[in-house]
Amino acid sequence: MKTDKIELFGLFATEIASAIKPFGLEQYRAKQIAEWLYKHGVYQFDDMTNLSKDQRTKLSADFTITKIIQKAAQHSGDGRTSKFLLAFPDNAGVETVLMRQPYGNSVCISTQVGCAMGCAFCASTLDGLTRNLTGGEILAQVLYINKLLELEGQKVDSIVIMGSGEPLANYDNVLRFIRLIHEPYCLTLSYRSITLSTSGLAPEIDRLATENLPITLSISLHAPNNELRTKLMPINKRFPIEQVLAASDRYIAATGRRVTYEYTLISGINDKPAHAHELAALLRGRLANVNLIPINPVPERGLLRPRLSEIDKFAQILKGQHINVTIRREMGTDIDAACGQLRRKVMQQGG
Repeated sequence: MKTDKIELFGLFATEIASAIKPFGLEQYRAKQIAEWLYKHGVYQFDDMTNLSKDQRTKLSADFTITKIIQKAAQHSGDGRTSKFLLAFPDNAGVETVLMRQPYGNSVCISTQVGCAMGCAFCASTLDGLTRNLTGGEILAQVLYINKLLELEGQKVDSIVIMGSGEPLANYDNVLRFIRLIHEPYCLTLSYRSITLSTSGLAPEIDRLATENLPITLSISLHAPNNELRTKLMPINKRFPIEQVLAASDRYIAATGRRVTYEYTLISGINDKPAHAHELAALLRGRLANVNLIPINPVPERGLLRPRLSEIDKFAQILKGQHINVTIRREMGTDIDAACGQLRRKVMQQGG
């Protein structure tokens, strides 16, 4: 059996064309293969019925298609949220979450196995970073969910790149995924239906601003001053708030797109009225939204969410300072909603 086969999943049609050319296959076959891979979810060359038997035999001999498999799943009691632990051939597992929203089906995807950012409130980073995902592995998560939804006559409507990992630390693979899923032979997903969340890698935010991609940028802020943000997010030592906001301003100027600032509310840590006033002063006059996120408790972290009255008070202070603010709707709290918890549980069980 040939062991050095060429992986096709995750390639653009033009790249597939280049790959198959030395093997005597016509170039127009590349688009057909891409449609089988991405539109139809076919992982066996023998099932690509608009190719001749001889062509399918050639492809099987020299190429491979890596398939993602489900290792575990959790479903919320209300049926609106499903979390999947999906794994690749090297047994690396990532979490992917389907959220059935009033405006459509949203999928939260991971970009790395584990995470190196070390945020104090996150489960994904507890065991560090294992590796980056390829563009194809990122795409495979979305296509897996889309295939499930097709059985219900539905589809993926939007994507949030906010699962395990720092997307901008895996820049090239994430950009490959974003461009690939937009292709007509893939899901033809609008760029405006994609949100990318970053912990604030300023140089990569500047780089993203040059890509001419009208995606929504979301920045994890979580604190209104450097002292507190450094305690919660070690990345703040490299890119303090001033640098992150400056990069965000440049992104807004280059793209004309509003930036969302995520702010996880943690009881007794960053949820006081003084914090709200400080945050309002930081963001006043900027083209920005604040998304308040009551923390999903992680047992290993020992951090708790504020009372509803405190959450509402925080939001009202921001609104009173003319800051656009939303409170993230609760989804999946009964299935360990925080990223990384399902993966860690399965790892601890030896899975």
